[in-house]
Amino acid sequence: MKFNHHFLKVHLKTIEFDLSGQNKIDWLFLNIMRGIVTLKNENKVGKIHFFHPKGNSLPTEIIKSIVDCLDKAEKDPDINVVILESGGHGAFCSGASLSELKSIRNIETGTAFFMGFAKLLNTIRKMSKFILARVHGKVVGGGVGLVSACDYTFATEKASIKLSELSIGLGPYVIEPALTRKIGNTAFTQLSIDSSNWKSANWGMEKGLYAHLSPDIDGMDKALNQKAQLIASYTPEACSQLRKLHWKNTQHWETKLPENAKITAQLALSDYSQNFMRSIK
Repeated sequence: MKFNHHFLKVHLKTIEFDLSGQNKIDWLFLNIMRGIVTLKNENKVGKIHFFHPKGNSLPTEIIKSIVDCLDKAEKDPDINVVILESGGHGAFCSGASLSELKSIRNIETGTAFFMGFAKLLNTIRKMSKFILARVHGKVVGGGVGLVSACDYTFATEKASIKLSELSIGLGPYVIEPALTRKIGNTAFTQLSIDSSNWKSANWGMEKGLYAHLSPDIDGMDKALNQKAQLIASYTPEACSQLRKLHWKNTQHWETKLPENAKITAQLALSDYSQNFMRSIK
């Protein structure tokens, strides 16, 4: 098997290793096939980097790892703000893992799968530290929900948006509270019904999903890093109290999101959804 060394070296930069040389490349290749999530502290900025070879999708293990990194960042007194970013130059996040969706055969496994997204959003909701999202490319389905839960999002003009759930017999029930909170019910209605169509990054900016839009990655990163360093210099207690204010009236998510996860699992077992999944090669 041949390695794409250029591709792998990009991701080597985000991880600390005890291995060296070819052993490092071999280890990384094996792990990259399963996906990678890392947390790195840079001047009080905790950078959570996730990658999956299938469009930065979110299989259960990736979601669990992101939650673990969020918990670590929350508990680390040397981290004052968090940046959430993904790897590569394609999609920022293609949403739920289609291979795992295809494997759902009963209500228990389906609920457990969608509960991953519920736990991820509730973890973000309960954070005391601001989370900045770095969205370099397209965002689909659950990825849109993830972005909407972040406090302040930087994006490029390539960061178009789509909620594809309805087109595959599902619905964005777990992520709906986060999206409606961020962009409002009218914009959520448009986005969820137009499940086969892309909304532009400018649309995302206009509706409030994105807070800053740049024509390219360099411009986005410059603005993002400036904002992160500025927030990192603020008093943590003041940031924590302000974030509580921003997230008021969301305590019911603790029970609402699990309820919505079960609804989605039931839909995933419908004939329409199962037939659609079987049609995917």
